Amino acid sequence: MARERVQKVLAAAGLGSRRVSEGLIAEGRVTVNGDVITLGDRADPSTDVIAVDGERVHVNTDLVYLLLNKPLGCVTTADDPEGRPTVLDLVPPTPRVFPIGRLDQNTSGLLLLTNDGELAHRVTHPRYEVPKTYMVQVSGPIPKHTLNQLTSGVMLDDGIARARSAKVKVADQTRSLLELVLTEGRKREVRRMMQAVGLNLEALVRTRVGPIHLGDIKPSKVRPLNGKEVRELYAAVGLDGRPDRESARS
Repeated sequence: MARERVQKVLAAAGLGSRRVSEGLIAEGRVTVNGDVITLGDRADPSTDVIAVDGERVHVNTDLVYLLLNKPLGCVTTADDPEGRPTVLDLVPPTPRVFPIGRLDQNTSGLLLLTNDGELAHRVTHPRYEVPKTYMVQVSGPIPKHTLNQLTSGVMLDDGIARARSAKVKVADQTRSLLELVLTEGRKREVRRMMQAVGLNLEALVRTRVGPIHLGDIKPSKVRPLNGKEVRELYAAVGLDGRPDRESARS
């Protein structure tokens, strides 16, 4: 990989604007392979150790992190035997990425895609308790006791274990909207929880995964995560930097 000006590398990693990054260098707070650098110095982000205030900044441009506003009717698979559109139809074909977790065909909203295997594993594994936030529209009024049921736990139709919401609140009583936060990620969990408490679910949108929120991106549109978002996502799953290329693709 070509060597780049370090301020550009820092800006891409979410340390701030190019001007902020230049300020860090001018203050003598940036090192490359242990040596303090000056403005104009270059580094190879794939091999050199770049640090700010002694903390390593990890940048691997082979890794890709995308945010998609998944539309209704689109399935979260690489290929569908029924010929339905898939989320991979909506993202660039290269480099090859895969979805982090799943949203069923009738659920829309935030879906992350990456080629970073370790991050994907941690975001989806219940052990790391990454919160996923959903807006749930139901038909009819929302009984007050329903919120307590959802946070204390309800038995799902498989009878295996109780499902609980980490947080739940009425977002709009007039529109029968609930905001629900889960950390487990069982199959069709929100829909099954609504069924368990006797609510008829009409629409379901995921609005947040950990620190990453959907924002105002339109359905079917995709954008890359910025450096700050990637760093926050890594912190949320207990990683202090990006893994190397081989472990990322494992």
